[in-house]
Amino acid sequence: MATKRDYYEILGVDKNVSPEDLKKAYRKLALKYHPDRNPGDKEAEEKFKEAAEAYSVLSNPDKKARYDQFGHAGVDGAGGFGGGGMDMNDIFSQFGDLFGDLFGGRGGGFGFGGFGGGRQQRRVMRGSNLRIKMPLTLEEIDSGVEKKVKVTKYVSCKTCSGSGSRTGSLEPCPHCHGSGVVTEVRRTILGQMQTQSPCPHCGGEGRVVKDKCPDCHGDGIVKAEEVISIQVPAGVTDGMQFALSGKGNAAPRGGIPGDLVVVVDEQPHELFERQEQNLYYNAFVTFSDAAMGGSVEIPTLHGKVRVKIEQGTPSGKVLRLKGKGLPSAGGYGRGDLLVCVNVWVPKSLTKDEKAILESLKSSPNFKPNPTRQERGFFDKMKDLFNQ
Repeated sequence: MATKRDYYEILGVDKNVSPEDLKKAYRKLALKYHPDRNPGDKEAEEKFKEAAEAYSVLSNPDKKARYDQFGHAGVDGAGGFGGGGMDMNDIFSQFGDLFGDLFGGRGGGFGFGGFGGGRQQRRVMRGSNLRIKMPLTLEEIDSGVEKKVKVTKYVSCKTCSGSGSRTGSLEPCPHCHGSGVVTEVRRTILGQMQTQSPCPHCGGEGRVVKDKCPDCHGDGIVKAEEVISIQVPAGVTDGMQFALSGKGNAAPRGGIPGDLVVVVDEQPHELFERQEQNLYYNAFVTFSDAAMGGSVEIPTLHGKVRVKIEQGTPSGKVLRLKGKGLPSAGGYGRGDLLVCVNVWVPKSLTKDEKAILESLKSSPNFKPNPTRQERGFFDKMKDLFNQ
């Protein structure tokens, strides 16, 4: 699969571009590569779609924030995130108002029923979005995972192929004559005023179903279950949302399907606590190991490692295992595993154990005598855990 170009590079703008300048940059490219100006030019059509996809992300504050933080992984529908390639209907229905009358008064060819025909604009129905929560373990977040989910949603009716008609054909609406709009002329003090609005009889579609399908009753959609494969990239965070373009509810009579919005639900881990890309783990060592030195086995998301405990290690000391945390969703390295050493203090002692400890009470090495550096240890701990 070809690597996607940077959205800012496509539109020729920087990250601090204003909404107005972003719109101007997109409009300039879209007009340059518009299908009406480049009939039959596949390269121009691809650049037209590429610019529209970039604008659809950067003009949306939420999508732009995810893109700035995680790159294409944050918004790419092909990998489980919103975007995922746009078709002409998507572009025409979303951005037609940016083109005004530059193409003969028909919205730059952005008619809701298609482009290149000089017809009145018709409304294309759009299916609603669906939202699901996806539980993920830290192990799945660490490596990325493909999940299959069963979703109950509206799908295109197989009996009528989504047309809503028993015969598969629709007729022009007799009220708007297929245009999808009705015109009303009113007399005002300024003279006659003419307004257009979606036709109330066909909902702006310009077509009506005469012989309705018995299964969908003319809607072109029915409820059904569908198994959807979702590719979750590594490093996602709890609460992150991403969309699978076109995987939501189907739209009536062959319209544009909605999106499936997936919300990451990170599950608590038995051993680790997470803060951004870092993981935290409490390791318990014996008093003997802390005093004389030794080693302790530490679990990670990729198996166990043995860590050296230096002689005289105090309880609360934090050991940093570089690169043993979680990857960044943007692909920029890994976090660390921070191991907090806790000296295990027994809750009960035998008679012999008490005698041994009593004999050590008077030993100079067992009397607390912290250095200045050790006295400031907890301030350092606060700074470390607030990073």
